[in-house]
Amino acid sequence: MTLLINERFDELTEALQHPNFGRPSGKGNEIGFHIFDYDPKDEWLVRDHVQWIKDRFSLPIKEFDLWEVTIDILKSKGFLEKTFEIEKRDGSERVYAAIKSTLRLATKEDLIRKYVSDRIQPEDIVFITGIGRVYPLVRAHTVLNNLQGALEQNTLVMFYPGTYNGGTLQLFNTLLDDNYYRAFQIVER
Repeated sequence: MTLLINERFDELTEALQHPNFGRPSGKGNEIGFHIFDYDPKDEWLVRDHVQWIKDRFSLPIKEFDLWEVTIDILKSKGFLEKTFEIEKRDGSERVYAAIKSTLRLATKEDLIRKYVSDRIQPEDIVFITGIGRVYPLVRAHTVLNNLQGALEQNTLVMFYPGTYNGGTLQLFNTLLDDNYYRAFQIVER
């Protein structure tokens, strides 16, 4: 049975408030990474519900919109205006490559990882949003892989506009992303 988005929001809210939420579980004390996947047409409803959760409950939630994080990093490096010039002169593919290089994605010096880890405490629940907005610059599996070591004491919930089946990420329900097997689907669809 497919649940309606509002039913899934109710289950998400219950899961977040459960006393054991965020504690390592399973045979290998797996990391506390969760994915809330949703139909991309529900993007605005999801954004509103994320804000509602943050406003309504006294949970230590830190939200990171990957689009906003990327813009902040580019501004701090003095590179945002340059990206507009590069795109105008050399096209989108060139600017994508330049931004990915600046962010140092999938390296030990990954700036998104640093940005997030510098702004959280061990008790914080980390919400990752903006996956659809930041595509194709940043991919979900890259973020999840790179945050593993930085968020060992934290619980993470990624809000994913697409489908996650426990191993495969499919952005916008059409674009196959790389596989990621360490996250749990927080609410079944």
